[in-house]
Amino acid sequence: MISITLAQFQSLLVLVGWPFVRIVSFVATEPVLGNRAVPVRVKVGLSFLLALLVAPTLPPAPDVEAVSGPGILILVEQVVIGVALGFVARIAVAAAEMAGQLAGLQVGLGFAVFFDPQGSGQTPVVAQFYGLIAILTILATNGHYLILSALAESFRTLPLSPSPVSAVGFKTLVAWASEIFRLGLTMSLPVVGALLAANIAIGILTRAAPQLNIFAVGFPVTLALGFLMLYLSLPLVVPMIDALEHASVAAMMRVLEQMRPTP
Repeated sequence: MISITLAQFQSLLVLVGWPFVRIVSFVATEPVLGNRAVPVRVKVGLSFLLALLVAPTLPPAPDVEAVSGPGILILVEQVVIGVALGFVARIAVAAAEMAGQLAGLQVGLGFAVFFDPQGSGQTPVVAQFYGLIAILTILATNGHYLILSALAESFRTLPLSPSPVSAVGFKTLVAWASEIFRLGLTMSLPVVGALLAANIAIGILTRAAPQLNIFAVGFPVTLALGFLMLYLSLPLVVPMIDALEHASVAAMMRVLEQMRPTP
């Protein structure tokens, strides 16, 4: 019969439990594995497996009991760090969905929405399409390996410590989140620009021929041109998502470095 003493259980909890909390918080919020289509058991099992693989490579853990005030503080910090990293990794997909929303509004498909279980709300179809393209691009270009490598590196950049993390990293996190709007507009610029030119041309045509029914002509033209530009712009969107994924990994490392406790 295998018996485990309280001291051994405490050391096991420190060695695997705290990394597991950071990893499972990250997996729950990052864009690929954090999708609601992935079962919770798979997320927890994968997080525990990653914790077992990462644990032997970690720096020495602080001499703190798991069930104590400093131990609870470390536990909460791991949740905060994991959620912050997952949020940074989600920016690439969020920017793609923002591009889809802008493109859908210009095309005239802003009314075409359906329930998105990931966001627990109504999501435009074009935005969901761009989000799926972003996730598939991440998987096809091994972006999930880059994300997991950054997660493993986070334990060396920001090791387990009872010291509170610095607030400078959260400022960088908020600044990176603001890039969603700029990057989304950049991705949707071919569609938005073409439809803006088409609307200007239709406006000039309506001014020259007032008897022209703008609603009977304008909507089919913008819809057809919008679908054409969506099709033509997809080869340009995929490299942008790939570059954005590498930028997200770099942003994760910057956030980790700036979250180090101040001496």
